[in-house]
Formats: sequence, structure tokens, C-alpha cells
Amino acid sequence: MDIFVNIFFWIFVFAIVIQFFYALFFFLRLSFYKSKKGTFNGGVSVIICAKDESENLARNLPSFLEQNYPTFEVIVVNDQSEDGTKYLLQDLEKKHRKLKVVTIDDHIISRAGKKFALAMGIKTAQYDYVLLSDADCASVSKNWIKEMSASFSEKNIVLGISPYKKEKGLLNKLIRFDEFIVMIQYLSFALSKTPYMGVGRNLGYKKSLFFSVKGFASHMHIASGDDDLFIQEVATRNNVAIQIDSDADITSIPKDTYTDWLYQKKRHISTSKYYKRLHKILLFLFPFSQVLFWFLAIILFVFHSFLYPFPNGLILISSLFLGRILLYYFVYFNAMKKLRHFDLFFLFPIIEFAYLLVQLFFVLLKSDYKQKSWK
Repeated sequence: MDIFVNIFFWIFVFAIVIQFFYALFFFLRLSFYKSKKGTFNGGVSVIICAKDESENLARNLPSFLEQNYPTFEVIVVNDQSEDGTKYLLQDLEKKHRKLKVVTIDDHIISRAGKKFALAMGIKTAQYDYVLLSDADCASVSKNWIKEMSASFSEKNIVLGISPYKKEKGLLNKLIRFDEFIVMIQYLSFALSKTPYMGVGRNLGYKKSLFFSVKGFASHMHIASGDDDLFIQEVATRNNVAIQIDSDADITSIPKDTYTDWLYQKKRHISTSKYYKRLHKILLFLFPFSQVLFWFLAIILFVFHSFLYPFPNGLILISSLFLGRILLYYFVYFNAMKKLRHFDLFFLFPIIEFAYLLVQLFFVLLKSDYKQKSWK
């Protein structure tokens, strides 16, 4: 028993070292980051793709059309909708001169789903810079375009955030904690000059980047990837900025069942096998070390008396455990404030443990992901 406990202990130490590395080298950059105010005043094309989204468009589209920005257009790509989307857009187009509607007719077979619609929207855009969002999302501020485009004066890509709405219940907290973990990774990695993704609900880039790689041509056969595989293809160490000012937020409603969340997660990670090797390693090591930390902590607390040659094994294990927890309290304090998830701070580390259990359950299901919808 002694030898196994000692092996577990050193693996436990190794997991903590990895956790410290991510916290100090990556996540602290975001914790102390301050959004920069740019001076960009160029034209911007906002592109929103929609398929059977009449209710969402009626509710959310005005937030994009009523922006405090001098030169912009809003392009809505109606991708073969069968509800009232066509007639809603016709009515809105008469009322808003900045709205432009692109219609993909039902005789066109869109094998690549949303990517084909996005490509049509980008090709239609009259301005050199585009901002992307979704029909089920809304801007929280009339300064969204201003804040998101501010960095275009220096960078060609801007990664924004899209916090889910806070609602009651454990599922909402788990989804939003998962969202926070994704946010802190892709934003911190970008600040560390290792960008690997953005979120399609709030993403901007120079139109010429899109055409320089022939759009989504290299991964058009993959259903997802418009916000991660594309960014990996065009992003460099120096052409990416992040924007976390609250006025630049895009909000959306999270899933309300565990099954829907599972399918959403599977869709999001379906492209990960196509990531670059460095990104695969970085994105694997962090959650793997989290699982090792919690799993081995439980084992070592139970069998601490077998730890040799440390006579005060319980004190040693407790110190290491608390050291890691306190470090992440320190890192998450500012990060959760900046990313509008501070209500979850008071649930840490319980929410982290529950979140990892749910993630492990998802993995154990081993059900193959099949995209069930256009999105």
C-alpha cells in the first residue's frame, strides 16, 4: 500500500505543478488585463445568419440595428427558413436602412450549414471589417460595435465574449462555469500569443483575412469550425486582440436541459481533433490535471497514514491542497469579475468539483455526436 500511496502523492504534486503553471503563466494575464480604447472609425459590417429564427430576430435584431456608430450595416443571411423569417426581414428592411438581407433559396443545397451562410454574408459585406453574431443573441449595449471595433486600428482579429444569462438552478451554474473555463482559456492564450479560437457569437476580423485563406475552404466539409478552425488558420502571434469591456458583451440564453447541453458540448468539441498539436496539448493538460488533483486528493486524504517518508502526511497533503485552491481563488477573483461570472466565485471550489463530475459523466456516455440542427 505504501508504494501506491507514494506514487499517487508524486502524481498529485505533478498535477498541482501543472495547475500552477496555467494559473501563473496564462490566467493571471487575463486577471490583470485592462481593455484598451482604440480610435477606429472605419465602416463595419455586422453579419448574422438565421435559419427559422423569426422569434429570435424579432426580439434581438433591434439591438444590432440601433448602435451608436457612424458607419455600419447589418447583414442578415436567411438560410432557407421555413417560418416567418422572410416576411419579418422584409418588414424590418423597410424600416431600417442599415439592414441588408441576403436570401439563400431553398433550391440551393447548403451542405456545409452555417459556414455557407456566413461566407455569403461576408462576400456581400461592403466594409473591410466584419463582426459576427447569431440570431439568438443580443447586444447589451448600443456601443457594441464601437467597443468591438476599437482594436481594429491595430489588430486584424478581435475576440469578444458572450456571457450566458444568469438564471436559477444548478444546470445554469454548471453551464456558466463551463463557459467561464472556456473564456479564461481562449482569452488568456490569446494574450500569451497562442490564439486558438473565438466565439462565433461575438467575433470580428478583417474581411481580407477571410479571402486570403479562401474562406472556410480547408474545413468546409466539417460542420463546425467557423470560430476555432478558422481562427487557428488566420491568427498569428501579433494580429489578435481581445475585448472584455462590458459594453462589448453579447448575451444569449443557455440550454435548459442536460441533454441539450451534452449535444452542445459535443458539437463544440467535435473540431478539437483538427487542432494544432500545441493547442491539443494545452487544452488537454489543464482539465486532465484538474481531474488528477481532485481524484488523488480524495485518495491521499483517506490513506495519508501510508505516506512515506513524511510523518505528517496529512499536514503536507492539506497544505498542497489548500495552496492550489487559494491560488485559484486569487486568479478567479479578478477574472470572474471581468467576465461577468462573479456570482460563481463564492461557489468555488464546490462548483469546480461538481462540474468535473458532470464532464466525466459526459465522457463515460461515449455516445457519438451527430449534428441535429443547422447550428
